[in-house]
Amino acid sequence: MLRRCFWFALLFGLAFPAADRADNLNLPADALFGQEQLYSGRTDRAVAFFRRLQSREPESPLGYLLEANALWWKTYCASCEFRWGTVDAWQRPAQPEDRIYFALVDRAVELAEAELRRADSAEMHLYAGMGWALRARLLGLHGERLETARAGVRAREHFRRALQLDPQLADAQMGLGLYNYFVDTLSPIVKVLRFLLGIPGGNKQEGIRQLEIAASEGKLTATEARFYLAKNLRNYDQQYARAIELMEPLVRQYAQNALFRLMLADLYAHAGRQQEARSELLRARALADSLREADPNCAQRMVTLAETLLAQWSAGAPSPAAAVRRGGSIPTALPGFHAWGEQNRR
Repeated sequence: MLRRCFWFALLFGLAFPAADRADNLNLPADALFGQEQLYSGRTDRAVAFFRRLQSREPESPLGYLLEANALWWKTYCASCEFRWGTVDAWQRPAQPEDRIYFALVDRAVELAEAELRRADSAEMHLYAGMGWALRARLLGLHGERLETARAGVRAREHFRRALQLDPQLADAQMGLGLYNYFVDTLSPIVKVLRFLLGIPGGNKQEGIRQLEIAASEGKLTATEARFYLAKNLRNYDQQYARAIELMEPLVRQYAQNALFRLMLADLYAHAGRQQEARSELLRARALADSLREADPNCAQRMVTLAETLLAQWSAGAPSPAAAVRRGGSIPTALPGFHAWGEQNRR
């Protein structure tokens, strides 16, 4: 039986304009411009904006969080593989450059928690939660399951407090939504271990509701709430039509993002829409070539994946949807509790 993986991957980004629901989160222009570049596939330009924000506001956690998030997307893209009929980043050993990522995260958490010792605020709890969540997702990619879970719990505490202080803070809903969704999908044995370790439970339907709020109303998290909700519905629930509805607007808004197009192609393939999947793969392949200077590792991985999938489908290999109909298993893309539970089961 294929091992189920669970990464406590909590990602943050900007996508669609926020709704009229008000909160007290006021983002500087460098943050907004940098996010736009990041999700357009220009990580190098995004990092330049985030470092300028750090220079202008060195005591704010935000610039460090956003640069760490940009580094995550570079890592995620370069780590994607095609396994079990599904494109995702499954696992990658620690690399020397990860020290930069963790240093940024640690600095952000240090600044946010220092500010919280002076005055309680929803914004600083949001940033502290984001920092712990960013730590969790790279630990998850490394397969460090217990540390991933612990960081995820710390993130949850901050997000919950942020919403207590500001119930309209939609960005805090993303971290809670991912936590609630994933923890509720654990196998029974892992749920027992979770209880024994004092790790709070979750509720998948509540998680979906929270992710939808973040996707429609978040100022920082809308893009990644939408992206991860689509991936969750694919990995856990096989709701491919709904996942496609979530991903298509991302591809329309960020038409130059090769990774988003590759993920949409994967969803089309799972839904049995092979011609549309092939068209998106060709577009992703062309876009990746144009990004070789900005992010050569990601670009090469996108080219390799697109060519591999095109060759397999041209050769008549069964679609992911066919594998699922035959009772196949598509492991999830998120280690942490699931992978840890499977390890203990063995």
